[in-house]
Amino acid sequence: MRRVAAGLVVVAGFVSGCTTSPPSGSATSTATSATPTATSATTPTQTAPTTTTTAPSPTATAAPPLSPETLFAKTYDGRNLTRGREVGSTAAYQQYIATFDGDGLTISGRLLVPRGSGPFPAVVLAHGYADPAVYDNTTQMSRERDYLARQGYVVLLVDYRNHAGSSKDPDADSNLRLGYAVDVINAAKALQQDPKVIPDRIALMGRSMGGGVTYAALVAAPGLFKAAIAYAPVSSNTVDNFEKWTRPDRETAARVVATLGEPATNPDAWAKTSPRTYFERITEPVMIHQGTADLSCPIVWAQASVEALKAAGKSVEYFTYAGQPHVFTNGPWTTSIQRSVNFLQQHGV
Repeated sequence: MRRVAAGLVVVAGFVSGCTTSPPSGSATSTATSATPTATSATTPTQTAPTTTTTAPSPTATAAPPLSPETLFAKTYDGRNLTRGREVGSTAAYQQYIATFDGDGLTISGRLLVPRGSGPFPAVVLAHGYADPAVYDNTTQMSRERDYLARQGYVVLLVDYRNHAGSSKDPDADSNLRLGYAVDVINAAKALQQDPKVIPDRIALMGRSMGGGVTYAALVAAPGLFKAAIAYAPVSSNTVDNFEKWTRPDRETAARVVATLGEPATNPDAWAKTSPRTYFERITEPVMIHQGTADLSCPIVWAQASVEALKAAGKSVEYFTYAGQPHVFTNGPWTTSIQRSVNFLQQHGV
């Protein structure tokens, strides 16, 4: 297991300690040969509503500037999905360095397109935390994008602003990285305009920090995605992430506290920064995968998000994997991704 030191993670919200998956199909994985048994939690039968007009609010006071509420009325203008250099193609798909425009920025990524005439359903991938200064999309979610493309999905791994070839946004960190959610929403908007993509069959999958990005995107743009999947996600409660990763960085923590106050003394403001507060807005079915031995994103975080989704009447499937760390070893990961594809197909993606 690879972990990112806490000092690298500088803001609350959607931060994560581990991001890189082993190469797809690797026969030389360092994982143990034993495959822990995956267990399923109870899946509620509620069907997610098609529309929700009002987000819950812990108080009647105005939302702070770091709240997902700032994204609710935003215009998302993702467009101009462009294929660049072809890299890493296989007999099953072509893979490109790609870019798209949105929010006044150009965002880079990896685009995988199955061979054939199409059009195909699509999945947007939201990766976990990596220091933007050294970020490389070569290995980010490599297993996921390879598997999904082989199953007939167009796959777009989003680099986010400030990563790889994406435009710079100097305010990204101070805005609790809400811009990352904007980037994945605009990725879906750009995919909808691509002739190889079925525009109403697009899903979102995020891991670790990308799980938090997924939560934020779902509450910001309900109805855009057909389904969403989170692997080992960060907490949907901003305070959890702040205390684990941001608090040790005194300088950054001081800047956040200067805006929001301390969590203990200004809980209303902090609640309004948490995607969990707005789960009522989600219209998509959600699946969550979580290892029981995850030291980066503890299982209690996933459990709390599942319970919050259920309490909001949302459709959620939750699987735990005994003994699995933050990055699943190959056997349990294969089980999880097969479940994910079945879930996507079940919900029309």
